[in-house]
Amino acid sequence: MSEPVHLPHIDTWVYDLDNTLYPSSAPIMSQVDKRMTQYVMKLLDLPWDEARAVQKKYWRTYGTTLNGLMTNHTVDMGEFMDFVHDVDHSVITPDPDLAHHIGRQNGKRIVFTNGSRKHAEKVIDRLGLNGLFDDLYDIEAGEFLPKPHRESFVRFTDHFGIDGKSAIMFEDSARNLETAASLGFTTVLVRADEHDPHGESAGPGDHPDHVHYAVDCLRSFMKRVR
Repeated sequence: MSEPVHLPHIDTWVYDLDNTLYPSSAPIMSQVDKRMTQYVMKLLDLPWDEARAVQKKYWRTYGTTLNGLMTNHTVDMGEFMDFVHDVDHSVITPDPDLAHHIGRQNGKRIVFTNGSRKHAEKVIDRLGLNGLFDDLYDIEAGEFLPKPHRESFVRFTDHFGIDGKSAIMFEDSARNLETAASLGFTTVLVRADEHDPHGESAGPGDHPDHVHYAVDCLRSFMKRVR
């Protein structure tokens, strides 16, 4: 059995949403990814291949596709978020064991996502995690400035009065955790079974220097927390 993880200094538990609270094998982000390409196709009147190239360029350059579209074009942010998150959430399997382990944590529990609040609520409901989080902080709450931008994290920590030295963050994105670590967070990388098509999740074996714990399963790690 793996060694227990002792975190007596933690009073704030921060969770990314997609590919973190549920495993990357659940095909949610692959649906979102395709709908992003469809949105870019419609907005810019481009064929699929060109729209996909623009989408990926904006993601790499600006942190999210939406941030790139906002910078370079006129876009209705709410319309974009509703369109790309109009996916089949039933592919997520409820996780009562994860609910149990999250429910026994002392301190604040917050979801911090680059997605929409509506999408986060649907994911949490499908997982069976309703009532376990103190709040959800979505991309709109952050004024559409996404992780991994440092200012996005500063807005988040200021909003909740979080001291990074007493907080822990769970993420599938190593580059998001790099910013979190620079602010003092304890960091846990939830690695993907395989690289997701959105290009963000860390793959098997990834463990960058700024990551304190790298795990293949959030639920298994939570069982070890004392």
